[in-house]
Amino acid sequence: MKTVVIGGHASKTGKTSVATALIRAFPDRAWTAMKISSHLHQTEALPHGIAIHEERSRDGGSDSSRYLAAGAARAFWIRVDRGKDDELISGLAPVLATGDLFLIESNRILRCLRPDLCIMVVNCRVQEFKESARAGLTQADAVVAVNWEPSWAGWEGLPAGILPEMPLFPTQDPALLPPGLLDLVRAHLD
Repeated sequence: MKTVVIGGHASKTGKTSVATALIRAFPDRAWTAMKISSHLHQTEALPHGIAIHEERSRDGGSDSSRYLAAGAARAFWIRVDRGKDDELISGLAPVLATGDLFLIESNRILRCLRPDLCIMVVNCRVQEFKESARAGLTQADAVVAVNWEPSWAGWEGLPAGILPEMPLFPTQDPALLPPGLLDLVRAHLD
């Protein structure tokens, strides 16, 4: 089993665009793609703290649908109550038993699973920086930097040096994978 995790420092950084571009770049692979979200709606209880929805639509209307439209064999949207990491792993076990190659869009999964490859997506025009992303950066094998400029000064309250010394792949469009990234992914998958 091989796992690729795509994380990011905030919402709307380009994580799903990078994920779907990776799926498209390896059409001969039977990807099982997952989006893991923290469940925040207290009015709707999740049974056992987790809800797993297998996506069937390829219309591109949701992140999990975009995975299928890009060529994933299967796609899931997984919602988990905050603080339920044990339920996350036990809930994922049946899904993980059904495939050989997984792409997981989540920072949270990094608390429970060490992937074969972890790519963090940062967008230099998005100021928010999640605490889970700080931890994710310490586990990342590479960073895709959207809207990167060499003179970029960093996030407010965080030094520009927050990006660890690892391969950095700048791009203006997260749907267009930067040169060299595919070689890195291929090396981790083979």
